[in-house]
Amino acid sequence: MPNRLAHETSPYLLQHADNPVDWRPWSDEAFEEARNRGVPVLLSVGYSSCHWCHVMAHESFEDAETAEYLNAHFVSVKVDREERPDVDAVYMEAVQAATGQGGWPMTVFLTPDAQPFYFGTYFPPRPRPGMPSFRQVLEGVRAAWADRRDEVRDVAGKIVEDLAGRTGIALGSGAPQPPGAEDLAAGLMGLTREFDAVRGGFGGAPKFPPSMALEFLLRHHARTGSEGALQMVQATCEAMARGGIYDQLGGGFARYAVDAEWIVPHFEKMLYDNALLCRVYAHLWRATGSDLARRVALETADFLVREMRTEQGGFASALDADSDDGTGRHVEGAYYVWTPEQLREALGEADAEQAAAYFGVTEEGTFEKGASVLQLPDGARPADAAQLASVRERLLAARERRERPGRDDKIVAAWNGLAIAALAETGAYFDRPDLVEAATEAADLLVRLHMDNGGRLARTSLGGAVGAHAGVLEDYADVAEGFLALSAVSGEGVWVDFAGLLLDTVLHHFAAEDGTLYDTADDAEALIRRPQDPTDNAVPSGWTAAAGALLSYAAVSGSGRHREAAERALGVVRALAGRVPRFIGWGLAVAEARLDGPREVAVVGPDDDPATRALHRAALLGTAPGAVIAVGAPGSDEVPLLEGRVLLEGRPAAYVCRHFTCDAPTADVAALTAKLGG
Repeated sequence: MPNRLAHETSPYLLQHADNPVDWRPWSDEAFEEARNRGVPVLLSVGYSSCHWCHVMAHESFEDAETAEYLNAHFVSVKVDREERPDVDAVYMEAVQAATGQGGWPMTVFLTPDAQPFYFGTYFPPRPRPGMPSFRQVLEGVRAAWADRRDEVRDVAGKIVEDLAGRTGIALGSGAPQPPGAEDLAAGLMGLTREFDAVRGGFGGAPKFPPSMALEFLLRHHARTGSEGALQMVQATCEAMARGGIYDQLGGGFARYAVDAEWIVPHFEKMLYDNALLCRVYAHLWRATGSDLARRVALETADFLVREMRTEQGGFASALDADSDDGTGRHVEGAYYVWTPEQLREALGEADAEQAAAYFGVTEEGTFEKGASVLQLPDGARPADAAQLASVRERLLAARERRERPGRDDKIVAAWNGLAIAALAETGAYFDRPDLVEAATEAADLLVRLHMDNGGRLARTSLGGAVGAHAGVLEDYADVAEGFLALSAVSGEGVWVDFAGLLLDTVLHHFAAEDGTLYDTADDAEALIRRPQDPTDNAVPSGWTAAAGALLSYAAVSGSGRHREAAERALGVVRALAGRVPRFIGWGLAVAEARLDGPREVAVVGPDDDPATRALHRAALLGTAPGAVIAVGAPGSDEVPLLEGRVLLEGRPAAYVCRHFTCDAPTADVAALTAKLGG
């Protein structure tokens, strides 16, 4: 019989709806039940494509005896971290403070007042060296609650007090100052120290795609001409594209590599990673003309549209790491890995031998049980391009016959904003109007379904039904960023208007007087503390993303209020640039745009005039950091940046400005390209 999760809209929660555990969603009712019964709360946080979440669910939450014990002695609450990033952030901070590490599934025991007192992540069904079993943990917590309840409550109170003491990011006395050139140079130096010159990327294993840091390095190169910055981007992008973290058949990136050489991925594919990386590779192509960057940008964009797009026109959150291996077992990576025998079955003996050499498939394997992750080892070169295309096509067709990984169809507003920006720009750069159309349909969905008339956003939807949870700062910021990128490509000023509505909400409900930003609105559900984190993780933080969107909106609209808010928010980048540049990469990228202006480009001319289109394309391909672009007919006032712009002796013209002070207009594409670093 289904439990209380059966009516939720989160695919992750629905995966647990048939568990014998009497799960409840996060709600006042759950904590009221715990108070009435006098029992603690088990909070379990995960997400649908999380491998170890599935493992713990199968081992413990599907076990009738474990469920019976849980139901008798606890109120069990299940949370999708992608749906409630605020709940996840607050309790993950407590887990990390208590244990020195974190991860998912996150397992936290709470008092009925939602105060945490015992923490962990994955617990096995049987004890392991240094790790108790889940049943032992449950019994220990139950005994402590029954025998030492006052002590437990005291511990919980002190933990909450400590967390409250961490609230607030100090930006120093006086008005927060945005970073200057010396701060960005310190960020570059910090990244250089951490750069893996042999294998690309930063740090050791596990190795995550450093999307935001790469964007900073590209912008720093554009502003300063630093060859070292560009070389780090090129080496990292080539290593990732040649590694197993990149799907060599279907395009798209896995979440991270478990090794330092990008060979073996954690196979789940996330929307946010692929949106961010699609944009990085498109921008690398824009800066260098790299054929590899062009191929990967387009293949990743095609992957997003082919495999992540939902019936409603938005983009799903993730593809699972696990799938059926053909024997009825759910196995990580089963969809993606190959043995030499499987190559022979799909290709025949001769082609299989060449494919194995090209993709690095060996008898020993690079993964588990003799299977290999496809990669392009150094020196891999096709003997015949047509033959390679045929091999790829046949392998992809053979893979399509395998059982596909599950897909989390939940639409997350923030991640769709990232996808809109990536697809709009990639479509414009490579003359792919279908990609721009896909971006536009996703933007239409967000406005129609997620956004109300007052500029408030819902975080998620599923199957055309909007979720109950309010958007957090990253939703407003990333959707505004996507809308502004779409306007620059399409010339439709309405997207600037929608971005302005969202950013006004940021200023009214997320910003403090000193310029700091909170992850939740001032009228959001109160948790044990109000989350506030400026550091980038797998995605830009809401804080740095908001700074970027505010800066771009100010440049296209002329709003001093939004620029001042962006500069105040960038104060945190100054504090962190030299210390943790890997975790403030998007903030550094935004700071580069601020130092450059950002440049404002207004292109005026009839939309059906090839000269207008040529100038618009030159503007889009310019590498000036964070440049904003508006295009429209003469006399258009749809976007403030276009106001008062006229033709140049009857010809389409481009105006390059900073702070709405413009150089002389030009009708020459080469001159515009030179002005914008194209």
